[in-house]
Amino acid sequence: MYQSFKTPSSPETGAPRLKALRVAMATAGLDGFLIPRADAHQGENVAPCDERLAWLTGFTGSDGHSVVLPNIAGVFVDGRYTLQVRNQIDLEVFTPQAIPEDKLSEWLQKHLSKGVVGYDPMLHSYDEISKLEKALAPDITLQQSSNMVDAIWADRPAPPVGKIRPHPLEFAGKSSADKRAELAEKLREAGLTATILTLPDSIAWLLNIRGSDISNTPVPLAFAILHADASVTLITNPAKSSPELAAHFGPDVALVEDFAAALKALKGKVGVDRATAPIWVSQQLTNPEWFPDPCILPKACKNQAELNGTRQAHLRDAAAMCEFLAWIDRGLEGKTEIDVVTKLEAIRSQSNALTDISFDTICGSGPNGAIVHYRVDEASNRAIETNTLLLVDSGGQYLDGTTDITRTVAIGTPDAEMIRCFTLVLKGMLALSMLRFPKGTSGQHIDTLARAPLWAEGLDYKHGTGHGVGAYLSVHEGPASISPKNDVPLETGMILSNEPGYYREGAWGIRIENLIIVTPPENVGGEDKMHSFETLTWVPIDTRLIDPSQLTKIECDWLNAYHAEVLQKVSTNVASTTRTWLENACAPI
Repeated sequence: MYQSFKTPSSPETGAPRLKALRVAMATAGLDGFLIPRADAHQGENVAPCDERLAWLTGFTGSDGHSVVLPNIAGVFVDGRYTLQVRNQIDLEVFTPQAIPEDKLSEWLQKHLSKGVVGYDPMLHSYDEISKLEKALAPDITLQQSSNMVDAIWADRPAPPVGKIRPHPLEFAGKSSADKRAELAEKLREAGLTATILTLPDSIAWLLNIRGSDISNTPVPLAFAILHADASVTLITNPAKSSPELAAHFGPDVALVEDFAAALKALKGKVGVDRATAPIWVSQQLTNPEWFPDPCILPKACKNQAELNGTRQAHLRDAAAMCEFLAWIDRGLEGKTEIDVVTKLEAIRSQSNALTDISFDTICGSGPNGAIVHYRVDEASNRAIETNTLLLVDSGGQYLDGTTDITRTVAIGTPDAEMIRCFTLVLKGMLALSMLRFPKGTSGQHIDTLARAPLWAEGLDYKHGTGHGVGAYLSVHEGPASISPKNDVPLETGMILSNEPGYYREGAWGIRIENLIIVTPPENVGGEDKMHSFETLTWVPIDTRLIDPSQLTKIECDWLNAYHAEVLQKVSTNVASTTRTWLENACAPI
């Protein structure tokens, strides 16, 4: 099993750990301390040694932060985690706060009239700290500090030393030397002698390597320096290397361990990404220059080899998902959420191509489906009940691609309200699937299309409509997304999710998710060329939950054509019993 179901934390540990932290803060002369979810690489998934927020508070979500003051401690989470955080923390000692409604600066000013708040300079970017400093001045001061959580975490795990593996050129589509040469030219154009890379997926993409330091995301934890001559200094534990890796790197990539020494040895103007690099990094440099990570955009715009690999990964994954959904329809009597997750992982593993799951499977039955990022564990595990909904959001990591799919299915007989809301969510998902849009359009511009059917009924969902997805990298990848805040233009080759939803607290949740590729702009008969979306995901959508009378002819035609293509692409790759199920599931409405 890739996924563990052990209860990750307990609210009961919060009070004694919080008390110990306050003692350490007082000894250090601090009136507060910031505890982010992120590690030094600003990762969504972090190694066990970096699970500081979860260890202290009990909250295990992928985004959030805590601020501890002498008499109050806040845990800040966004709308995805509103229900989860209340189940995981001790509400007697921690106070949940909503992002973006509750601003950190305003909260600090409300609860600390004057004082010094400490932070670990390896865990916060320059942008984050400078904005907060400006908002808090002059009464509250931010001060760099050793990590107060680490000081009291007696059994903190050791940093991981997973082996770094070369990533085959057949999947990468472009050599590391070519990537480095192209980016080095940009450095020279900007007058830089080097730039610092701190994001592991940027480094993995640039050097055509993968790793195993953290679960679900095949990257090594490392820093790197890209020099203007196209050479690279990779900073990580030498124990992660091997003769095979050294041969892959060749003479232009050097592996060292001392990051501070490597930074201090740099001459001339050195680029640093103020939005992602730890503030500590720029403080080690003699002449830092703000320069965005040059890997982020080219990594997001997949080349043909990456797209072809991803298409193959999705066909493989679709067959597994169809076997899984057919199994569900044969009956779940006596089964629990853990049983469902275990079965899905076993089916995916049968291809012998699965290297990991791309995130812990979200499998919510009934009211658990209303918890947007629900992760089942031994304490929360729920029996699958009839006449309700089952939401399963999952994905796989394959050498040729990363998958992410959500299907919500009827268990038993759905009621009219389930069907109404599912159809509204489907209409939003179809609106994006069929969209054409001009160059320069961002996710911010199209997010409303997915919400409009729900808005018309006074409903909404508190998460973005879509996120970027990597090519055998992170399942959540920037810089583009489909959300109200993202203004990055959508470009050819980007892979995004299309996943509107609706969640009825205490009852059930609905989400429908396909992955999509931004296509090259084409002339569609008008004056301007238009982008559109190519669908990657080929798995039936539960037609038992659709009210066809609420769909337009265009929507019905698209859905029927989609199901016909699902049947054509997948039916030869599944068992005969599943093929029969698939024919029924893909029948026109």
